[in-house]
Amino acid sequence: MLGRSRWLRYVVILAFAAAWIAVLIPSAAGAVGRWLVVADRLEPAQAIVVLSGHVPFRAVWAATLYKDGLSSEVWVSRPVRTAEERAMRGLGLDVTPEEERNQRVLERLGVPAGAIRILGTGVLNTMEEVELIAREVRRAGGERVIVVTSGAHTRRVKATWRARVGDVPQLIVQHPIEEPFDPERWWRRTRDALDVSREMFGLMNVWAGFPVQPDRSRAGPPGSASMGNNDVL
Repeated sequence: MLGRSRWLRYVVILAFAAAWIAVLIPSAAGAVGRWLVVADRLEPAQAIVVLSGHVPFRAVWAATLYKDGLSSEVWVSRPVRTAEERAMRGLGLDVTPEEERNQRVLERLGVPAGAIRILGTGVLNTMEEVELIAREVRRAGGERVIVVTSGAHTRRVKATWRARVGDVPQLIVQHPIEEPFDPERWWRRTRDALDVSREMFGLMNVWAGFPVQPDRSRAGPPGSASMGNNDVL
């Protein structure tokens, strides 16, 4: 097997090559953006889950699905605290955690507080989110779950679910109709380009069997600094 550092070099080279091809050939770039975005057919589920990141767009769409009667519960993923949040608190400044901001969005849009549940003590990445959600669905006796994330992130969520969970419980992945990501012209905006690069690298990590793992020893206890959940693992 290739050593981790050697494997990483190959992945970085491939990622840069793919990025340059996409930039030089706009039609290919658009195809990559469209391929990343997945939306499954909706069915009633045990819960609608808001993955961490991109507040408020994911929570807004989760509230819409809740009001459409697709579930009686909305779960909100709790990420581990970032270094920025820890530094702000060290200065004595109040910082509203991401999961609380998502909860406020949901309540503002008509989701009752009693229907909202904050999950876990803090996840580092997509893989941990997926595993936590699957455990909670099984514990509740559910057969399927609706996971709301950003468009560019949907394919990696499905690939990670398939690799770490399988087919039971069933995953339905959704993304907000209105969000900043433009799959047709993602290379024209820095944020979109970074999202696509991160997702492609993350998919390579899934397909390779997760050789790159987060360093939990650097994250500290729940509520402490971390590298956050919007990573490539």
